[in-house]
Amino acid sequence: MVDLETLIPNIVLDLRYGTKSNFMQYRLYKKAHTTYMRKQPANALLQVQEELNAKGLGLKIFDAYRPYSITKKMWELIHDERYVANPAQGSGHNKGISVDLTIIDLATGLPLDMGTAFDNFTDSAHHTFTPNLNADIIKNRTLLKNIMLQYGFKILETEWWHYSWVSKESYDVLDFSFKEMKRMVK
Repeated sequence: MVDLETLIPNIVLDLRYGTKSNFMQYRLYKKAHTTYMRKQPANALLQVQEELNAKGLGLKIFDAYRPYSITKKMWELIHDERYVANPAQGSGHNKGISVDLTIIDLATGLPLDMGTAFDNFTDSAHHTFTPNLNADIIKNRTLLKNIMLQYGFKILETEWWHYSWVSKESYDVLDFSFKEMKRMVK
């Protein structure tokens, strides 16, 4: 695992589960000032950031590594595998291979309009949803999707912000706190 903030210059972290600004409406992470991913997907994310930076854009990360115990808490509230991972299998977040993110304008720091907020559990957040979305929103979602696919990630059809690393490797489900992870990742 690697620290995304250390690896990726000028990445913006907005770790929503460390705040009350998420679908659970309370802090799920304590002392989460950074987040982590496995080395290969983190390096791919670095390439995404570099390509976006050349266009005056960058990445904002809402979530990456997530302890398994947090996935269990989420499942207790939302029993819908379209939006929350079933803890029976763990999730890509628990394995350090998934990331929730958006694109920002580097000049303003503002996110590009994606049509919905993060953690929107409606059809309007789906990749295939285009009714009532204007051309700019479709263009922004397409930009995010295409660049993430280009660097080895796959989409979650129901969430425009969620991407997982495609790998033949099998990764363990982890349940380390952020404090423990910080001690392990140097």
